[in-house]
Amino acid sequence: MAGEVAVRVAVIGGGPGGLYSAALLKRLDPRREITVWERNAPDDTFGFGVVLSDETLGGIEHADPEVYRALQAEFVRWDDIDIVHRGRTLTSGGHGFAALGRRRLLAVLHRRCRDLGIDLRFRTEAPPAAELARAHDLVIAADGVHSATRTAHADAFRPRLTTHRCRYIWLAADFAFDAFRFEIAETEHGVAQLHAYPYARPPADLPPSGTPCPSGASTVIVEMREEVWRSAGLDRCDARASAEWCAKTFTDALGGRPLRSNNSSWTAFRTVVNDRWSHGNTVLLGDAAHTAHFSIGSGTKLAVEDALALAACLQEQPDTAGALAAYEAERRPVVASTQRAARASLAWFEELATYIGQPPRQFAFNLLTRSRRVTHDNLRLRDPGFVAAVEGEADTPAGTPPMFTPFRLRSLTLRNRVVVSPMDMYSARDGVPGDFHLVHLGARALGGAGLVMTEMVCVSEEGRITPGCAGLYTPHQAAAWRRVTDFVHTQAPGTAIGLQLGHSGRKGSTKLMWDGIDEPLDDGNWPLVAASPLPYKPGSQRPHELTAGELTTIRSQFTSAARRAVDCGFDLLELHCAHGYLLSGFLSPLTNQRTDAYGGSLSRRLRFPLEVFDAIRELWPEDRPMTVRISATDWAEGGTTAEDAVAMAAAFAEHGADAIDVSTGQVVADERPDFGRSYQTPFADRIRNTLGVPVIAVGAISSWDDVNSLVLAGRADLCALARPHLYDPHWTLHAAAEQGYTGPGAPWPPPYQAGSRTPPTGRTDAPKPRLTLR
Repeated sequence: MAGEVAVRVAVIGGGPGGLYSAALLKRLDPRREITVWERNAPDDTFGFGVVLSDETLGGIEHADPEVYRALQAEFVRWDDIDIVHRGRTLTSGGHGFAALGRRRLLAVLHRRCRDLGIDLRFRTEAPPAAELARAHDLVIAADGVHSATRTAHADAFRPRLTTHRCRYIWLAADFAFDAFRFEIAETEHGVAQLHAYPYARPPADLPPSGTPCPSGASTVIVEMREEVWRSAGLDRCDARASAEWCAKTFTDALGGRPLRSNNSSWTAFRTVVNDRWSHGNTVLLGDAAHTAHFSIGSGTKLAVEDALALAACLQEQPDTAGALAAYEAERRPVVASTQRAARASLAWFEELATYIGQPPRQFAFNLLTRSRRVTHDNLRLRDPGFVAAVEGEADTPAGTPPMFTPFRLRSLTLRNRVVVSPMDMYSARDGVPGDFHLVHLGARALGGAGLVMTEMVCVSEEGRITPGCAGLYTPHQAAAWRRVTDFVHTQAPGTAIGLQLGHSGRKGSTKLMWDGIDEPLDDGNWPLVAASPLPYKPGSQRPHELTAGELTTIRSQFTSAARRAVDCGFDLLELHCAHGYLLSGFLSPLTNQRTDAYGGSLSRRLRFPLEVFDAIRELWPEDRPMTVRISATDWAEGGTTAEDAVAMAAAFAEHGADAIDVSTGQVVADERPDFGRSYQTPFADRIRNTLGVPVIAVGAISSWDDVNSLVLAGRADLCALARPHLYDPHWTLHAAAEQGYTGPGAPWPPPYQAGSRTPPTGRTDAPKPRLTLR
């Protein structure tokens, strides 16, 4: 029976997750013997207030109405977020928050556990999890970010801990802020930020004296980069001195009032990820299993939701092992999504100094959308006036979504911010693009994008990835490409078409993608060349290390192809220096092990790609733009870093690149990408806002809402989408129709105008029933 699963339960850790899981399990089956070990006293706690979402509260209400009612009585609710930027306060409403003091939350859960007959053992160190596991049916390790259980069984859980670059401290103010407040201080040491929110309101009827915190209370977190923290001398300050420094720095926000500490100390946030959450009958819960940065207010929320899911799975499954597997299967994708959002948020605050110079409203919009969970569209629903003001500050015409504003590169004006990303089609014969390419690229040009890019077009027969890759090294190929550009310019006027030029390097002579991606040909292989003689992966062909003379030859192949591209009428040329192909192989320290002038330091690794770029830029018409695609990280230890990517972008921009197309990875076969929605865009964001160089963002940008958000926040100038354009060649026109936009940024071709509105799908005006008979 499901109710007989896990009769004897041990809980390590008396935080909200541990207590709530205990209460739920006991409520579901009163026969359970549940013991909670907590090494601290009942009223010891760290931090001050906690935030819970309406979604989490709904789960609590459904699972345990008594706990929900007790919490409801304690909650402080508010809707606004105040963002203070260089003395100016900008307010966005409609967000909906609920918070209460952490001590009050624990008190509610303590009372509930005692009422249910749970054994709470405070000031008592829990026995080791392995010992508890022998005497109990289930051990719940809710022992926090420094989990001793996780450490003791690291071989089973396989934890990965990442320490981040900011220091922060939890403090409290004895008054209630009116809103969630973000404030930036530009000190002589660098930028510091304040995150603050109320968790207790003033009592409605105050007695004459003696009421603690008669003005309410707020959590105040102060955060800054490690180097700023050290420069300010805070590494040498105790808790009291730190609180005084923070109060002085943010005196306007606090109205001159002090901050108090609860033995608070400065710490660096650590992201915890575990490959497994259970080991035998021991399971991790809350921060022991996963952490998410406080800037999205998710720690207690995740722990409580873990408890809800674990209790439900133990009730639904026939045995403990099945329940723990079901719990992890249910929670892992939810937690992974939250952690992606949290990492985006914490990275934004780590790079805060790069955004300070933005206009005030754009800065506020950027902050609000930093995690990618709040977007242009849902922020417009929450606070349309705020979004309209941001768009007005950016000179976005009324009624025009940001994605449909024009963008200029040299003499080329793109009518909107959408790019059809380069996508290898593997459908050429002898490098010649045929009818497929004409229809493929022509359809996407008719589909409304501002810029349509070709696949990587190879500069030589030996530079192809597969036998199906297109080239531009013969007159016949050039004539075929001219057919494509003529169609685009004639039938889709206003759409620009760009050429991506590259050489496969060590990733060449492979099968067509659908026959075995990156697998060597069964026969007919051609020799490969690369920066260093390193095969792409086990079983791949070993390339030949290029000599100085061969580098000259390849540079000439690039320039010859570029000359043909001029005659073909391409509007833009992009040099492919990403994804492990030849030029990318020179840039990454993982693939370039040369000891000559083309290897070693980043400046030396950049030498050959820059030589190729310079040679092309010299012959490419002055009025036509050139871009460069780079891999901003290799997603592998020892590879290209985010700092390297900024330096690469700066070098190419200095040599005349008009924009940097910022991709990632595909450089080494053993990469570990952090996949997720818009997962590559932070790299483009960093380059743009560090250097002021235009960027093209790529990487799982899948909705027009994402494009609007990235452009309006100033994280990208253009957005390149691949798979959405495979799914729908008219993606851009449909995005305009869905937003009710009919302006010059997305004109429908005259033959298609009758289809510019969504077709009806069925009758929607049927009369509704007036009576229901029971």
